[in-house]
Amino acid sequence: MSEGRDPASRVRRVRAGPAGVGQRLDNFLLRELKGVPRSRVYRLLRRGEVRVNGKRARPEYRLQADDEVRLPPVRDAATVPAAPIRVPDALRALVRNAVIHEDERILVLDKPAGLAVHGGSGLAFGVIEALRAWRPDEPLELAHRLDRDTSGCLIVAKSRSALRELHALLREGQVEKHYSTLVAGSWHLGRKTIDAPVLTHVRQGGERMVRVNAAGKVAISVFEPRQHFRDLATLMDVEIHTGRTHQIRVHAAFAGHPVAGDEKYGSREFNSRMKEFGLRRMFLHATAVAFRWPESRERVALSIGLPDDLAGLLARLPQSAGPQD
Repeated sequence: MSEGRDPASRVRRVRAGPAGVGQRLDNFLLRELKGVPRSRVYRLLRRGEVRVNGKRARPEYRLQADDEVRLPPVRDAATVPAAPIRVPDALRALVRNAVIHEDERILVLDKPAGLAVHGGSGLAFGVIEALRAWRPDEPLELAHRLDRDTSGCLIVAKSRSALRELHALLREGQVEKHYSTLVAGSWHLGRKTIDAPVLTHVRQGGERMVRVNAAGKVAISVFEPRQHFRDLATLMDVEIHTGRTHQIRVHAAFAGHPVAGDEKYGSREFNSRMKEFGLRRMFLHATAVAFRWPESRERVALSIGLPDDLAGLLARLPQSAGPQD
């Protein structure tokens, strides 16, 4: 191979190094393969063209310092300048106004429902693209994710060091994350820990589904009833000890009390009833997040009340006559 050959036209091998420790493989690739569309990066992963230490790896794999990542030739994408993403002014304003906390290390947003956290799957942009358009000189990165239809607390790291620390805390279960959700029926299980592994598979057509399955990954959710609405529904607080895809929704359905407005795992009859009361989206809101920074032991604790649409729905539901167990 000649020294003068375009580096984008040959295989490269890159060490993750200290800066890459704890970073997801897909995020690492998006930085290393600048100008390559997100959809193509995931296609390279699916086809096994990207290797970590000579083996296939999933997008969510967390890198170690000594990992060697094989990057395939991507000359055609890398040498064609990507058209700059023009984030609409209205979206920039929406995301800017959603910031509820900022310090030297993180931003925390009250993410609106219906807004994806990042572009992809037919979406040109999401929260992170809008934030970067607003503050182009800052290395902003998502510390975790929320489903598009879920509202509430979303943490964004303002530096690589903060991102590494947050990822370590998340892996070690040192981040408290609470959600509010409305589930079908009257919950009589009291405070209930659901420890049921979940397995993700992709249906024909690309739809991703998650099921409780003994062969899946560990998933732990703690459900606690907050308010009953007769036998129709129950408002729940849910603390998650793991962050699996669709975890709360799958565990709620597994317990026989699916989430209101959940079109994928929910009850069509219950969802139709909730629409009569004015529910227009899934009732799932990230209400609180708390953790301590490893070195300083400084505690960060933030909470966000229910948005007006969900609070308004609760006000319209039939109230129980008295306290419930």
